[in-house]
Amino acid sequence: MLAPGRQPVNFSLQARSRECTENGYPYTRMTFVLVSIVSMLVMLGILVLVHEFGHFAVAKLCGVRVETFSIGFGKRLFGFRHGGTDYRISLLPLGGYVKMAGEMSGESSIGKPANSPAADAAEYDPGSYTNHPRWQRILILCAGPAANFVLALLLLAAVYMGHNEVPNYLSGPAIVDYVQPGSAAAAAGLQRGDRFVHFDGVDNPNWQAISLRSLMNLNHSVPVVVERDGQQKQTSLQLPAEPNPDNFNLRDAGLTLVEQNVPLKIAILAPGMPGAKAGLKVGDAIESVNGIQPHSLQSMILYLRQNGDRPVALSVLRDGKPVNFIITPEKAVEPDGTPAYEIGFNVEPPPSHIARLTAPAAFSQSVRDNIKGTTLVADILRRLVTARMSVRTLSGPVGIARMTGQVASLPGWAPLMAWTSNISLQLGLLNLLPIPILDGGTILFLLIESILRHDLNEQFKERVFQVAFVFLILMTVVILVSDLSKIPAISKLKL
Repeated sequence: MLAPGRQPVNFSLQARSRECTENGYPYTRMTFVLVSIVSMLVMLGILVLVHEFGHFAVAKLCGVRVETFSIGFGKRLFGFRHGGTDYRISLLPLGGYVKMAGEMSGESSIGKPANSPAADAAEYDPGSYTNHPRWQRILILCAGPAANFVLALLLLAAVYMGHNEVPNYLSGPAIVDYVQPGSAAAAAGLQRGDRFVHFDGVDNPNWQAISLRSLMNLNHSVPVVVERDGQQKQTSLQLPAEPNPDNFNLRDAGLTLVEQNVPLKIAILAPGMPGAKAGLKVGDAIESVNGIQPHSLQSMILYLRQNGDRPVALSVLRDGKPVNFIITPEKAVEPDGTPAYEIGFNVEPPPSHIARLTAPAAFSQSVRDNIKGTTLVADILRRLVTARMSVRTLSGPVGIARMTGQVASLPGWAPLMAWTSNISLQLGLLNLLPIPILDGGTILFLLIESILRHDLNEQFKERVFQVAFVFLILMTVVILVSDLSKIPAISKLKL
């Protein structure tokens, strides 16, 4: 499962990543696929290894004999033995695992509890996992997710202490820039200049919160309060049923938000397109389109979609002097099949600032953001259970790989560190879910046995684990199929 954009830095990275992909990042498709797969495998491998190290470290502290600590899976390539543990490098470098003595059910009599009358000195193994008190076993199980939480905190704190470039609009209020006539936003009565003071339970939301809460409420209506001319107006916004949630954009609801207060400046001109043919130049600052001043590239895209193939009057500033053009946009088709109309240029990124914090401030901010991320994951799970949110909104291996590839393609280490922090937090939280097979499910069994003061029937536990295994496999298949269906080439297949 993936809940994108839990921190401002992460969401801004996602926005920039999408722009890189949509606007032709200088990678071939095959190269991007390769980068995505390799970067995801490396990232998940590190996260799983950190998770297993948490189990390993606490097991050692509790006196449990760890038989194997493996980096990777499969056949043992090389390693060494120390303190009764085989430290090995295995064939498949996809994370790792820890094997503790007596961990698997049915391993002879070493798993009998220490206070069992049948356990005598000849067969009792003090290093066996199941011979340790339940509270120690619970600590060992909690240590894996805890290691992921610590990694998430440290990575995000490192981002905040480093060269963390954050768009200015992420730290300001969410203000409506453009509303498409006849759209859901227009039906809700939203107008240009409205400032959001409440959106789906979030007070004074910023650009990130509006986008994220919209994604979580596709095909539903959300309560909205805006401030206009000093007065608050309450309404509700009906969000569309996006066939591919990964491609959702606020403009699908007929709405764009202000991303900058200065004119958009042309950074790239596509040769042979209407803009280049009309005489636009790199560096031109767009003052207005048919008299409307856009404060984001999304506003331009939405307005041109509404305008269609009719000519537009484009006013720009060039070397401080106004220059006017009449340009007829060229019709195109977006990846999801939506008609689009293009002039043929891209603009410079919105103004940003470097948010470099001291170590204490960075750690405090990381803690706050990870707490918000935890609340967000809990909210997503609640919405899934109550059918308020579709499973298609989640991302599985394919979606994570694509996003990881996009982030890895960005310059510097900060984007990848922030994204890895995001996934590390979610990995830790998901492992704590009370589902057998996961750490949380085993913890639940141990808590129940502690209350009952005796072990549950082994056959009963095996049956529950089998059912849980089938459930997880089915969920994985559902999410994987949903992931694949979001790929344009596959979604167009008529099966």
